[in-house]
Amino acid sequence: MKTTPRIIFPLRGSALKSLNRLLVSLQVDKPRKYFILTDENTLNHCMPALICSCPVLEEAEFLELPAGEECKSPAIILEVWQSLLSSGAGRDSVILNLGGGCLCDSGGFVAATYQRGIDYINIPTSLVAMVDAAIGGKTAINIDSTKNQVGCFHSPIATCIEPVFLDTLPERERRNGEYEIMKTLLLTGFESWSTVFSALGSYENLIRQCVEFKASVVRADYKEQGIRKILNFGHTFGHAIESFSLYSGKSLSHGEAVGIGMLCALYLSEHKLGLSHTDYQSYKDWLTQRITLPRYSLRDTESILSYMRHDKKNSGGSIQCVLLQAPGLPVIDIPVPDVELRDALLKLI
Repeated sequence: MKTTPRIIFPLRGSALKSLNRLLVSLQVDKPRKYFILTDENTLNHCMPALICSCPVLEEAEFLELPAGEECKSPAIILEVWQSLLSSGAGRDSVILNLGGGCLCDSGGFVAATYQRGIDYINIPTSLVAMVDAAIGGKTAINIDSTKNQVGCFHSPIATCIEPVFLDTLPERERRNGEYEIMKTLLLTGFESWSTVFSALGSYENLIRQCVEFKASVVRADYKEQGIRKILNFGHTFGHAIESFSLYSGKSLSHGEAVGIGMLCALYLSEHKLGLSHTDYQSYKDWLTQRITLPRYSLRDTESILSYMRHDKKNSGGSIQCVLLQAPGLPVIDIPVPDVELRDALLKLI
């Protein structure tokens, strides 16, 4: 199995034009039937540009899914399977996921499981999806409010990065992607915090840097047995915080929850691995300029810990985290006792 897809970046023109050439070439060996998965936002704001640039898709069928985490529910996935079946989708069909991280996750899962696996292409339209969710072949859906509990490794045949879609996003959605960019910068290292802050907002080079870094990690460890675990920095906390937010009716986005999760991980990194307090405080200052940090009670922390115990990277009954000795020096598989996890959550404020 090819574990890393072709990445289509804009070079001397639109990435979508390059995608059209790829789709035409797929028809040479055998006819393909194309299905486009969208949500209501990408249907209105992104589908016209896709069809205009990819005439081969003019006869494609499209399926509209709910926006956000709702599209990752088993009930929605069942509806998509039924729609594909009734529309005559076969093993030679290709799904194109036109959307953000949630839609890429659910569309990839549909492709991985329909008729034991069909081809798909990710066309990420959010910054989070461009730098993270659409890369790497992880597909997943949620069970109730617990994220990504059922999934497969199934790589797309291509991922098309078209930054023009970022122009359709509200400011909060663009900032969501900055948390994932910051994750990459913390994992790879940087000269100074001032260079990081000045670079954020100039997305095209950062997108390429994040994609190339993640693709290199995935090539080295596709099934996440070792080095790929570094990509979960901040996410053990972040996914649990996001699930708790969904359950309690709060309004934290995925990016914001990961941003808070990284702060918790940096707090533990300072106390367990000797990360400098300057690095911790610089990140905290940057984060608090963007969001108001939540204040959790002891009861809240127990709920968050219950979600953390569902994390797939845990081992031997202990919750394991990715921490940093310094920017650019991540350490995987560090068991953290509950008392220290609670401490990190309670010390956010």
